[in-house]
Amino acid sequence: MKAKANEEKTETTNRVLVTDHISEEGIKKLKEFAEVDIELELSREDLKERIAGYDALIVRSGTKVTQEIIEAGSIGRLKVIGRAGVGVDNIDVETATEKGIMVVNAPEANTISAAEHTIAMLFSLSRKIPAANLSLKSRKWERKKHMGVEVNGKVLGIIGLGRVGSEVAKRGKGLGMRVVAYDPFISLESARELGIALLSFTEVLSAADYISLHTPLTKDTHHLIGKKEFELMKDGVRVINCARGGILDEDALKDAIKSGKVAEAALDVFEHEPPDESELLELEEVIVTPHLGASTEEAQKAAAMVISEEVIEALKNKPVRNAVNMIYVEEELMDAIKPYLVLAEKLGRLCAQLIPKSSRLEQFDVSYEGEIGMATHIGKNTRLITVAMLKSYLSWFTNGVNYVNADVIAKNFGIKVTESKTEDVENFSSLISITASTRIEDEAKKRTVAGTLFGKNDPRIVKIDGFRVDASPSGYMLICSFFDKPRVIGPVCMILGDRGINIAGMQVGREEVGGEAVMVLNVDSPVDEDTIEDIKEVKNIFDIKLVKL
Repeated sequence: MKAKANEEKTETTNRVLVTDHISEEGIKKLKEFAEVDIELELSREDLKERIAGYDALIVRSGTKVTQEIIEAGSIGRLKVIGRAGVGVDNIDVETATEKGIMVVNAPEANTISAAEHTIAMLFSLSRKIPAANLSLKSRKWERKKHMGVEVNGKVLGIIGLGRVGSEVAKRGKGLGMRVVAYDPFISLESARELGIALLSFTEVLSAADYISLHTPLTKDTHHLIGKKEFELMKDGVRVINCARGGILDEDALKDAIKSGKVAEAALDVFEHEPPDESELLELEEVIVTPHLGASTEEAQKAAAMVISEEVIEALKNKPVRNAVNMIYVEEELMDAIKPYLVLAEKLGRLCAQLIPKSSRLEQFDVSYEGEIGMATHIGKNTRLITVAMLKSYLSWFTNGVNYVNADVIAKNFGIKVTESKTEDVENFSSLISITASTRIEDEAKKRTVAGTLFGKNDPRIVKIDGFRVDASPSGYMLICSFFDKPRVIGPVCMILGDRGINIAGMQVGREEVGGEAVMVLNVDSPVDEDTIEDIKEVKNIFDIKLVKL
Protein backbone atom coordinates (compact mmCIF):
# COMPACT_ATOMS: atom_id res chain seq x y z
CA MET A 1 0.00 0.00 0.00
CA LYS A 2 2.84 2.38 0.83
CA ALA A 3 4.56 1.76 -2.51
CA LYS A 4 1.31 2.36 -4.33
CA ALA A 5 0.78 5.67 -2.49
CA ASN A 6 4.25 6.78 -3.53
CA GLU A 7 3.54 5.86 -7.15
CA GLU A 8 0.34 7.88 -7.10
CA LYS A 9 2.18 10.86 -5.64
CA THR A 10 4.83 10.67 -8.36
CA GLU A 11 2.22 10.53 -11.09
CA THR A 12 0.56 13.70 -9.88
CA THR A 13 3.76 15.68 -9.19
CA ASN A 14 4.39 18.51 -11.62
CA ARG A 15 7.67 18.24 -13.53
CA VAL A 16 9.64 21.25 -14.75
CA LEU A 17 12.54 21.19 -17.21
CA VAL A 18 15.06 24.06 -17.17
CA THR A 19 17.33 24.18 -20.24
CA ASP A 20 19.08 27.54 -19.78
CA HIS A 21 20.81 28.94 -16.71
CA ILE A 22 18.57 30.78 -14.26
CA SER A 23 19.36 32.08 -10.80
CA GLU A 24 19.42 29.55 -7.96
CA GLU A 25 16.73 31.51 -6.09
CA GLY A 26 14.27 30.69 -8.87
CA ILE A 27 15.25 27.00 -8.84
CA LYS A 28 14.63 26.83 -5.09
CA LYS A 29 11.21 28.40 -5.55
CA LEU A 30 10.31 25.86 -8.23
CA LYS A 31 11.45 22.94 -6.10
CA GLU A 32 8.98 23.92 -3.40
CA PHE A 33 6.19 23.07 -5.84
CA ALA A 34 7.54 20.69 -8.47
CA GLU A 35 10.17 18.18 -9.46
CA VAL A 36 12.86 20.15 -11.33
CA ASP A 37 15.39 18.85 -13.86
CA ILE A 38 18.18 21.14 -15.07
CA GLU A 39 19.62 20.17 -18.47
CA LEU A 40 21.75 22.97 -19.90
CA GLU A 41 23.20 21.16 -22.91
CA LEU A 42 20.25 19.34 -24.45
CA SER A 43 20.30 19.01 -28.22
CA ARG A 44 17.18 19.86 -30.19
CA GLU A 45 16.49 16.17 -30.76
CA ASP A 46 16.95 15.32 -27.08
CA LEU A 47 14.61 18.13 -26.06
CA LYS A 48 12.03 17.02 -28.60
CA GLU A 49 12.24 13.47 -27.29
CA ARG A 50 11.97 14.37 -23.61
CA ILE A 51 9.64 17.37 -23.52
CA ALA A 52 6.41 15.33 -23.44
CA GLY A 53 7.28 14.15 -19.94
CA TYR A 54 7.26 17.66 -18.44
CA ASP A 55 4.48 20.02 -17.41
CA ALA A 56 6.63 23.13 -17.87
CA LEU A 57 9.72 24.22 -19.79
CA ILE A 58 11.80 27.21 -18.64
CA VAL A 59 14.31 28.82 -21.00
CA ARG A 60 16.20 32.02 -21.61
CA SER A 61 17.42 33.05 -25.04
CA GLY A 62 19.65 30.03 -25.67
CA THR A 63 16.98 27.38 -26.23
CA LYS A 64 14.96 27.59 -29.43
CA VAL A 65 11.45 26.34 -28.66
CA THR A 66 10.34 25.47 -32.18
CA GLN A 67 7.07 24.23 -33.62
CA GLU A 68 8.20 20.60 -33.57
CA ILE A 69 9.27 20.82 -29.92
CA ILE A 70 5.96 22.38 -28.90
CA GLU A 71 3.98 19.80 -30.85
CA ALA A 72 5.97 17.02 -29.17
CA GLY A 73 5.22 18.56 -25.78
CA SER A 74 1.51 18.97 -26.54
CA ILE A 75 1.17 15.24 -27.08
CA GLY A 76 2.31 14.73 -23.52
CA ARG A 77 2.07 16.89 -20.38
CA LEU A 78 3.41 20.28 -21.47
CA LYS A 79 1.19 23.11 -20.23
CA VAL A 80 3.43 26.16 -19.95
CA ILE A 81 6.65 27.56 -21.41
CA GLY A 82 8.44 30.17 -19.33
CA ARG A 83 10.98 32.67 -20.67
CA ALA A 84 13.18 34.10 -17.92
CA GLY A 85 13.38 37.48 -19.59
CA VAL A 86 11.34 39.77 -21.79
CA GLY A 87 11.74 38.57 -25.40
CA VAL A 88 9.97 35.46 -26.70
CA ASP A 89 11.27 35.49 -30.28
CA ASN A 90 12.95 32.12 -29.58
CA ILE A 91 9.53 30.58 -28.84
CA ASP A 92 6.90 29.70 -31.47
CA VAL A 93 4.08 31.47 -29.63
CA GLU A 94 1.54 30.86 -32.40
CA THR A 95 1.94 27.08 -32.23
CA ALA A 96 1.89 27.18 -28.44
CA THR A 97 -1.42 29.05 -28.53
CA GLU A 98 -2.96 26.59 -30.97
CA LYS A 99 -1.92 23.73 -28.69
CA GLY A 100 -3.24 25.45 -25.56
CA ILE A 101 0.21 25.88 -24.06
CA MET A 102 0.70 29.08 -22.12
CA VAL A 103 3.79 31.18 -22.77
CA VAL A 104 4.86 33.40 -19.88
CA ASN A 105 7.78 35.77 -19.48
CA ALA A 106 9.32 38.21 -17.01
CA PRO A 107 9.09 41.52 -18.86
CA GLU A 108 9.95 43.84 -15.99
CA ALA A 109 12.75 41.88 -14.36
CA ASN A 110 15.56 43.22 -16.55
CA THR A 111 14.11 46.67 -17.28
CA ILE A 112 16.55 48.69 -15.19
CA SER A 113 19.55 46.57 -16.16
CA ALA A 114 18.78 46.90 -19.88
CA ALA A 115 18.23 50.66 -19.56
CA GLU A 116 21.47 51.12 -17.65
CA HIS A 117 23.38 49.08 -20.23
CA THR A 118 21.96 51.28 -22.97
CA ILE A 119 23.20 54.40 -21.19
CA ALA A 120 26.57 52.72 -20.62
CA MET A 121 26.80 52.09 -24.37
CA LEU A 122 25.79 55.69 -25.08
CA PHE A 123 28.64 56.99 -22.90
CA SER A 124 31.07 54.45 -24.29
CA LEU A 125 30.36 55.74 -27.79
CA SER A 126 30.53 59.38 -26.78
CA ARG A 127 33.82 59.15 -24.90
CA LYS A 128 35.41 56.29 -26.91
CA ILE A 129 36.02 54.40 -23.69
CA PRO A 130 36.65 50.90 -25.12
CA ALA A 131 39.19 52.15 -27.69
CA ALA A 132 40.93 54.40 -25.14
CA ASN A 133 41.13 51.53 -22.66
CA LEU A 134 42.64 49.19 -25.24
CA SER A 135 45.07 51.85 -26.44
CA LEU A 136 46.41 52.64 -22.98
CA LYS A 137 46.75 48.97 -22.09
CA SER A 138 48.86 48.68 -25.25
CA ARG A 139 51.14 51.31 -23.66
CA LYS A 140 49.95 54.12 -25.96
CA TRP A 141 49.05 57.65 -24.76
CA GLU A 142 46.66 58.88 -27.47
CA ARG A 143 44.55 61.61 -25.91
CA LYS A 144 43.88 63.48 -29.16
CA LYS A 145 42.86 60.33 -31.03
CA HIS A 146 40.19 59.54 -28.48
CA MET A 147 38.56 62.95 -28.37
CA GLY A 148 34.88 62.51 -27.44
CA VAL A 149 31.64 64.48 -27.48
CA GLU A 150 29.24 65.61 -24.76
CA VAL A 151 25.75 64.17 -24.58
CA ASN A 152 24.33 67.26 -22.87
CA GLY A 153 22.10 69.17 -25.26
CA LYS A 154 22.04 66.39 -27.83
CA VAL A 155 18.82 64.81 -29.20
CA LEU A 156 18.18 61.24 -28.10
CA GLY A 157 15.73 59.47 -30.42
CA ILE A 158 14.04 56.41 -28.94
CA ILE A 159 12.24 53.87 -31.13
CA GLY A 160 9.87 52.00 -28.83
CA LEU A 161 8.70 53.62 -25.61
CA GLY A 162 7.90 50.51 -23.60
CA ARG A 163 9.35 49.59 -20.22
CA VAL A 164 13.02 49.81 -21.18
CA GLY A 165 12.56 52.66 -23.65
CA SER A 166 10.80 54.73 -20.99
CA GLU A 167 13.58 54.14 -18.47
CA VAL A 168 16.20 55.13 -21.06
CA ALA A 169 14.18 58.28 -21.77
CA LYS A 170 14.19 59.22 -18.08
CA ARG A 171 17.93 58.77 -17.86
CA GLY A 172 18.50 60.68 -21.09
CA LYS A 173 16.55 63.63 -19.72
CA GLY A 174 18.62 63.44 -16.54
CA LEU A 175 21.74 63.82 -18.67
CA GLY A 176 20.43 67.04 -20.17
CA MET A 177 19.44 65.49 -23.49
CA ARG A 178 16.35 66.40 -25.48
CA VAL A 179 14.37 63.17 -25.86
CA VAL A 180 12.08 62.42 -28.81
CA ALA A 181 10.39 59.10 -29.38
CA TYR A 182 8.30 57.03 -31.76
CA ASP A 183 5.85 54.43 -30.53
CA PRO A 184 2.47 53.89 -32.24
CA PHE A 185 1.03 52.35 -29.08
CA ILE A 186 1.83 55.19 -26.67
CA SER A 187 -0.60 58.05 -26.16
CA LEU A 188 0.42 61.70 -26.25
CA GLU A 189 -0.61 61.99 -22.60
CA SER A 190 1.77 59.19 -21.55
CA ALA A 191 4.62 60.81 -23.48
CA ARG A 192 3.90 64.20 -21.92
CA GLU A 193 4.05 62.65 -18.45
CA LEU A 194 7.59 61.53 -19.27
CA GLY A 195 8.44 64.94 -20.71
CA ILE A 196 9.06 63.43 -24.14
CA ALA A 197 8.14 64.73 -27.59
CA LEU A 198 6.21 62.02 -29.45
CA LEU A 199 7.04 62.24 -33.17
CA SER A 200 6.55 60.16 -36.29
CA PHE A 201 9.03 57.44 -37.15
CA THR A 202 10.72 59.47 -39.88
CA GLU A 203 10.78 62.62 -37.73
CA VAL A 204 12.66 60.80 -34.97
CA LEU A 205 15.18 59.40 -37.45
CA SER A 206 15.90 62.81 -38.97
CA ALA A 207 16.04 64.74 -35.66
CA ALA A 208 18.20 62.50 -33.48
CA ASP A 209 21.90 62.71 -32.71
CA TYR A 210 21.65 59.34 -30.95
CA ILE A 211 19.12 56.65 -31.90
CA SER A 212 18.35 53.86 -29.43
CA LEU A 213 16.16 50.89 -30.40
CA HIS A 214 13.72 49.37 -27.93
CA THR A 215 11.11 47.38 -29.85
CA PRO A 216 10.39 43.65 -29.72
CA LEU A 217 11.41 41.56 -32.71
CA THR A 218 8.35 40.71 -34.79
CA LYS A 219 7.54 40.27 -38.46
CA ASP A 220 6.79 44.00 -38.56
CA THR A 221 9.98 45.13 -36.83
CA HIS A 222 12.45 42.83 -38.61
CA HIS A 223 14.99 45.14 -40.30
CA LEU A 224 12.99 48.13 -39.13
CA ILE A 225 16.19 50.14 -39.54
CA GLY A 226 17.66 49.55 -42.99
CA LYS A 227 19.22 51.39 -45.91
CA LYS A 228 16.29 53.79 -46.44
CA GLU A 229 16.11 54.62 -42.75
CA PHE A 230 19.83 55.36 -42.52
CA GLU A 231 19.47 57.78 -45.42
CA LEU A 232 16.95 59.78 -43.37
CA MET A 233 19.32 60.20 -40.42
CA LYS A 234 21.70 63.07 -39.67
CA ASP A 235 25.26 62.74 -40.84
CA GLY A 236 27.35 61.54 -37.90
CA VAL A 237 24.45 59.94 -36.04
CA ARG A 238 25.22 57.34 -33.36
CA VAL A 239 23.09 54.18 -33.19
CA ILE A 240 22.54 51.89 -30.20
CA ASN A 241 20.76 48.52 -30.20
CA CYS A 242 20.37 46.75 -26.87
CA ALA A 243 16.93 45.36 -27.69
CA ARG A 244 16.84 42.49 -30.19
CA GLY A 245 19.07 41.39 -33.04
CA GLY A 246 17.29 41.61 -36.37
CA ILE A 247 15.58 44.93 -35.72
CA LEU A 248 18.55 46.55 -37.37
CA ASP A 249 19.84 45.46 -40.81
CA GLU A 250 23.49 44.83 -40.00
CA ASP A 251 24.66 44.95 -43.62
CA ALA A 252 22.99 48.33 -44.05
CA LEU A 253 24.61 49.53 -40.82
CA LYS A 254 28.04 48.44 -42.07
CA ASP A 255 27.54 50.42 -45.29
CA ALA A 256 26.27 53.47 -43.38
CA ILE A 257 29.35 53.44 -41.15
CA LYS A 258 31.74 53.09 -44.09
CA SER A 259 30.03 55.99 -45.89
CA GLY A 260 30.28 58.23 -42.82
CA LYS A 261 26.50 58.54 -42.36
CA VAL A 262 26.78 56.74 -39.02
CA ALA A 263 29.68 57.93 -36.89
CA GLU A 264 29.55 55.04 -34.44
CA ALA A 265 27.33 52.20 -33.33
CA ALA A 266 26.97 50.17 -30.13
CA LEU A 267 25.45 46.69 -30.34
CA ASP A 268 24.58 44.30 -27.55
CA VAL A 269 22.46 42.03 -29.75
CA PHE A 270 22.85 40.51 -33.20
CA GLU A 271 20.67 38.82 -35.77
CA HIS A 272 22.80 35.69 -35.46
CA GLU A 273 24.37 35.03 -32.08
CA PRO A 274 27.23 34.64 -31.59
CA PRO A 275 28.04 36.93 -34.55
CA ASP A 276 31.20 35.10 -35.58
CA GLU A 277 30.86 35.99 -39.27
CA SER A 278 29.79 39.61 -38.81
CA GLU A 279 31.97 42.20 -40.50
CA LEU A 280 30.81 44.72 -37.89
CA LEU A 281 33.26 43.16 -35.45
CA GLU A 282 36.11 44.36 -37.64
CA LEU A 283 35.07 48.05 -37.58
CA GLU A 284 36.72 50.43 -35.09
CA GLU A 285 33.53 52.52 -35.06
CA VAL A 286 31.49 49.66 -33.57
CA ILE A 287 31.35 48.81 -29.86
CA VAL A 288 29.97 45.37 -29.06
CA THR A 289 28.98 43.38 -25.99
CA PRO A 290 27.75 39.74 -25.93
CA HIS A 291 24.05 40.26 -25.13
CA LEU A 292 24.68 41.64 -21.65
CA GLY A 293 21.62 43.87 -21.30
CA ALA A 294 20.00 41.67 -18.66
CA SER A 295 23.27 40.32 -17.26
CA THR A 296 23.28 41.77 -13.78
CA GLU A 297 22.91 39.86 -10.54
CA GLU A 298 19.77 41.81 -9.73
CA ALA A 299 18.10 41.21 -13.09
CA GLN A 300 18.91 37.50 -13.17
CA LYS A 301 17.54 36.96 -9.67
CA ALA A 302 14.41 38.95 -10.42
CA ALA A 303 13.80 37.15 -13.73
CA ALA A 304 14.25 33.73 -12.11
CA MET A 305 11.89 34.54 -9.26
CA VAL A 306 9.23 36.07 -11.51
CA ILE A 307 9.25 33.24 -14.04
CA SER A 308 9.19 30.61 -11.29
CA GLU A 309 6.16 32.25 -9.68
CA GLU A 310 4.42 32.62 -13.04
CA VAL A 311 5.01 28.98 -13.99
CA ILE A 312 3.76 27.78 -10.61
CA GLU A 313 0.58 29.86 -10.91
CA ALA A 314 0.02 28.57 -14.45
CA LEU A 315 0.41 24.96 -13.31
CA LYS A 316 -2.13 25.65 -10.59
CA ASN A 317 -4.46 26.68 -13.43
CA LYS A 318 -4.69 30.23 -12.13
CA PRO A 319 -4.57 33.40 -14.24
CA VAL A 320 -1.06 34.82 -14.47
CA ARG A 321 0.09 38.36 -14.99
CA ASN A 322 2.71 37.90 -17.69
CA ALA A 323 1.14 35.44 -20.14
CA VAL A 324 2.26 36.41 -23.63
CA ASN A 325 -0.55 34.54 -25.37
CA MET A 326 -3.28 35.34 -22.87
CA ILE A 327 -5.13 38.53 -22.04
CA TYR A 328 -3.03 40.85 -19.88
CA VAL A 329 -4.54 42.38 -16.76
CA GLU A 330 -2.69 44.94 -14.68
CA GLU A 331 -1.58 43.56 -11.34
CA GLU A 332 -3.58 46.05 -9.29
CA LEU A 333 -6.79 45.00 -11.06
CA MET A 334 -6.28 41.24 -10.86
CA ASP A 335 -7.36 40.99 -7.21
CA ALA A 336 -10.60 42.79 -8.08
CA ILE A 337 -11.20 40.58 -11.12
CA LYS A 338 -10.49 37.21 -9.48
CA PRO A 339 -13.92 36.87 -7.79
CA TYR A 340 -15.57 37.53 -11.15
CA LEU A 341 -13.40 34.82 -12.71
CA VAL A 342 -14.75 32.37 -10.14
CA LEU A 343 -18.30 33.44 -10.98
CA ALA A 344 -17.53 33.22 -14.70
CA GLU A 345 -16.27 29.64 -14.40
CA LYS A 346 -19.45 28.68 -12.55
CA LEU A 347 -21.72 30.36 -15.09
CA GLY A 348 -19.99 28.73 -18.04
CA ARG A 349 -20.12 25.26 -16.49
CA LEU A 350 -23.76 25.71 -15.47
CA CYS A 351 -24.83 26.88 -18.92
CA ALA A 352 -23.02 23.97 -20.59
CA GLN A 353 -24.78 21.39 -18.40
CA LEU A 354 -28.20 22.80 -19.22
CA ILE A 355 -27.67 22.02 -22.90
CA PRO A 356 -27.72 18.52 -24.46
CA LYS A 357 -24.25 17.33 -25.48
CA SER A 358 -25.61 16.53 -28.94
CA SER A 359 -26.37 20.20 -29.56
CA ARG A 360 -24.07 22.50 -31.53
CA LEU A 361 -23.18 25.88 -30.08
CA GLU A 362 -23.52 28.61 -32.72
CA GLN A 363 -23.30 31.80 -30.67
CA PHE A 364 -22.03 32.67 -27.20
CA ASP A 365 -23.29 36.07 -26.06
CA VAL A 366 -21.99 37.63 -22.86
CA SER A 367 -23.65 40.65 -21.28
CA TYR A 368 -22.16 42.89 -18.59
CA GLU A 369 -24.59 45.16 -16.74
CA GLY A 370 -24.19 47.72 -13.98
CA GLU A 371 -20.81 48.64 -12.53
CA ILE A 372 -19.03 45.87 -14.41
CA GLY A 373 -20.45 47.27 -17.64
CA MET A 374 -19.00 50.72 -17.02
CA ALA A 375 -15.97 51.92 -18.96
CA THR A 376 -13.78 52.12 -15.87
CA HIS A 377 -11.58 49.76 -13.88
CA ILE A 378 -12.92 46.18 -14.20
CA GLY A 379 -15.28 47.22 -16.97
CA LYS A 380 -12.24 47.83 -19.18
CA ASN A 381 -10.93 44.33 -18.54
CA THR A 382 -13.93 42.08 -19.04
CA ARG A 383 -12.32 40.15 -21.89
CA LEU A 384 -10.54 37.81 -19.48
CA ILE A 385 -13.86 37.14 -17.72
CA THR A 386 -15.48 36.30 -21.06
CA VAL A 387 -12.66 33.88 -21.86
CA ALA A 388 -13.13 32.25 -18.44
CA MET A 389 -16.81 31.61 -19.23
CA LEU A 390 -16.04 30.36 -22.72
CA LYS A 391 -13.30 28.06 -21.44
CA SER A 392 -15.53 26.63 -18.75
CA TYR A 393 -18.40 26.08 -21.21
CA LEU A 394 -16.30 24.44 -23.93
CA SER A 395 -14.48 22.22 -21.41
CA TRP A 396 -17.76 20.40 -20.80
CA PHE A 397 -17.83 19.26 -24.43
CA THR A 398 -14.16 18.90 -25.42
CA ASN A 399 -10.80 18.29 -23.78
CA GLY A 400 -7.77 20.56 -23.60
CA VAL A 401 -9.53 23.93 -23.39
CA ASN A 402 -7.83 26.61 -21.30
CA TYR A 403 -7.40 30.37 -21.01
CA VAL A 404 -4.86 30.29 -23.82
CA ASN A 405 -6.76 28.51 -26.57
CA ALA A 406 -10.44 29.02 -25.72
CA ASP A 407 -10.84 31.71 -28.39
CA VAL A 408 -8.98 29.64 -30.98
CA ILE A 409 -11.12 26.56 -30.30
CA ALA A 410 -14.32 28.60 -30.45
CA LYS A 411 -13.25 30.05 -33.79
CA ASN A 412 -12.37 26.59 -35.13
CA PHE A 413 -15.82 25.35 -34.11
CA GLY A 414 -17.45 28.28 -35.90
CA ILE A 415 -18.80 29.79 -32.67
CA LYS A 416 -19.46 33.53 -32.68
CA VAL A 417 -18.53 35.14 -29.37
CA THR A 418 -19.91 38.58 -28.51
CA GLU A 419 -19.72 41.00 -25.59
CA SER A 420 -22.19 43.74 -24.72
CA LYS A 421 -22.07 46.27 -21.89
CA THR A 422 -24.53 48.63 -20.25
CA GLU A 423 -24.48 50.64 -17.07
CA ASP A 424 -28.20 49.98 -16.57
CA VAL A 425 -29.24 47.05 -14.38
CA GLU A 426 -32.14 46.26 -12.06
CA ASN A 427 -31.66 45.08 -8.47
CA PHE A 428 -27.92 44.35 -8.68
CA SER A 429 -24.77 46.43 -8.63
CA SER A 430 -23.35 44.17 -11.37
CA LEU A 431 -24.80 41.35 -13.45
CA ILE A 432 -23.11 38.93 -15.86
CA SER A 433 -25.24 36.91 -18.28
CA ILE A 434 -24.51 34.17 -20.81
CA THR A 435 -26.86 33.32 -23.64
CA ALA A 436 -25.91 30.17 -25.53
CA SER A 437 -27.60 29.81 -28.92
CA THR A 438 -27.52 26.16 -29.97
CA ARG A 439 -28.95 23.92 -32.65
CA ILE A 440 -29.90 20.25 -32.74
CA GLU A 441 -30.52 19.34 -36.37
CA ASP A 442 -32.98 22.03 -37.51
CA GLU A 443 -34.17 23.07 -34.03
CA ALA A 444 -32.65 26.27 -32.59
CA LYS A 445 -32.65 26.84 -28.84
CA LYS A 446 -31.31 29.35 -26.34
CA ARG A 447 -30.37 28.99 -22.68
CA THR A 448 -29.53 31.95 -20.49
CA VAL A 449 -27.93 32.06 -17.06
CA ALA A 450 -26.94 35.11 -15.06
CA GLY A 451 -24.95 35.67 -11.90
CA THR A 452 -23.64 38.34 -9.58
CA LEU A 453 -21.43 38.78 -6.54
CA PHE A 454 -22.92 39.40 -3.12
CA GLY A 455 -20.32 41.40 -1.27
CA LYS A 456 -16.84 40.89 -2.69
CA ASN A 457 -16.47 37.12 -2.86
CA ASP A 458 -19.89 35.45 -2.77
CA PRO A 459 -20.96 34.29 -6.28
CA ARG A 460 -24.67 33.68 -6.85
CA ILE A 461 -26.83 32.42 -9.70
CA VAL A 462 -29.68 34.92 -9.90
CA LYS A 463 -31.40 34.10 -13.22
CA ILE A 464 -32.02 30.99 -15.29
CA ASP A 465 -33.80 31.56 -18.62
CA GLY A 466 -35.23 34.80 -17.26
CA PHE A 467 -36.56 33.31 -14.02
CA ARG A 468 -35.29 35.02 -10.89
CA VAL A 469 -33.55 32.72 -8.38
CA ASP A 470 -30.91 33.09 -5.67
CA ALA A 471 -28.78 29.96 -5.66
CA SER A 472 -25.25 29.22 -4.49
CA PRO A 473 -23.31 27.74 -7.44
CA SER A 474 -21.60 24.91 -5.62
CA GLY A 475 -21.69 21.14 -5.38
CA TYR A 476 -24.57 19.25 -6.94
CA MET A 477 -27.64 21.10 -8.20
CA LEU A 478 -30.91 19.82 -9.60
CA ILE A 479 -32.53 22.29 -11.96
CA CYS A 480 -36.16 21.47 -12.74
CA SER A 481 -38.34 23.25 -15.28
CA PHE A 482 -42.05 22.82 -14.58
CA PHE A 483 -45.49 24.34 -14.82
CA ASP A 484 -46.35 26.24 -11.67
CA LYS A 485 -49.07 23.91 -10.35
CA PRO A 486 -49.72 22.32 -6.94
CA ARG A 487 -48.07 19.02 -6.00
CA VAL A 488 -44.78 19.47 -7.82
CA ILE A 489 -42.27 20.70 -5.26
CA GLY A 490 -43.47 18.38 -2.48
CA PRO A 491 -43.30 15.13 -4.51
CA VAL A 492 -39.81 16.01 -5.81
CA CYS A 493 -38.56 16.57 -2.26
CA MET A 494 -40.20 13.34 -1.12
CA ILE A 495 -38.44 11.34 -3.86
CA LEU A 496 -35.08 12.78 -2.90
CA GLY A 497 -35.74 12.15 0.80
CA ASP A 498 -36.73 8.54 0.14
CA ARG A 499 -33.37 8.03 -1.65
CA GLY A 500 -31.45 9.50 1.29
CA ILE A 501 -30.47 12.64 -0.67
CA ASN A 502 -30.32 15.69 1.57
CA ILE A 503 -31.50 19.05 0.22
CA ALA A 504 -29.19 21.87 1.27
CA GLY A 505 -31.12 24.70 -0.37
CA MET A 506 -34.07 25.39 -2.63
CA GLN A 507 -35.05 28.30 -4.86
CA VAL A 508 -38.11 28.69 -7.09
CA GLY A 509 -38.48 31.31 -9.79
CA ARG A 510 -41.60 32.11 -11.78
CA GLU A 511 -43.03 34.95 -13.82
CA GLU A 512 -46.75 34.32 -13.32
CA VAL A 513 -48.98 31.98 -11.35
CA GLY A 514 -49.65 28.78 -13.28
CA GLY A 515 -47.02 29.55 -15.91
CA GLU A 516 -43.57 28.09 -16.49
CA ALA A 517 -41.20 28.09 -13.51
CA VAL A 518 -37.79 26.85 -12.49
CA MET A 519 -36.72 25.14 -9.26
CA VAL A 520 -33.07 24.95 -8.15
CA LEU A 521 -32.21 22.39 -5.51
CA ASN A 522 -28.75 22.27 -3.95
CA VAL A 523 -28.18 18.68 -2.81
CA ASP A 524 -25.38 17.15 -0.75
CA SER A 525 -24.72 14.12 -2.95
CA PRO A 526 -25.00 12.93 -6.56
CA VAL A 527 -28.43 12.00 -7.89
CA ASP A 528 -28.51 8.75 -9.87
CA GLU A 529 -30.33 8.26 -13.18
CA ASP A 530 -33.11 6.16 -11.66
CA THR A 531 -33.95 8.96 -9.22
CA ILE A 532 -33.93 11.52 -12.02
CA GLU A 533 -36.25 9.32 -14.07
CA ASP A 534 -38.64 9.10 -11.10
CA ILE A 535 -38.63 12.89 -10.75
CA LYS A 536 -39.43 13.25 -14.45
CA GLU A 537 -42.60 11.25 -13.78
CA VAL A 538 -43.90 13.96 -11.44
CA LYS A 539 -46.81 15.69 -13.16
CA ASN A 540 -46.05 19.13 -14.69
CA ILE A 541 -42.25 18.68 -14.73
CA PHE A 542 -41.02 18.91 -18.32
CA ASP A 543 -37.25 19.08 -17.87
CA ILE A 544 -34.66 18.23 -15.22
CA LYS A 545 -30.88 18.56 -15.23
CA LEU A 546 -28.29 17.45 -12.70
CA VAL A 547 -25.47 19.99 -12.56
CA LYS A 548 -22.10 19.59 -10.86
CA LEU A 549 -20.31 22.83 -9.95
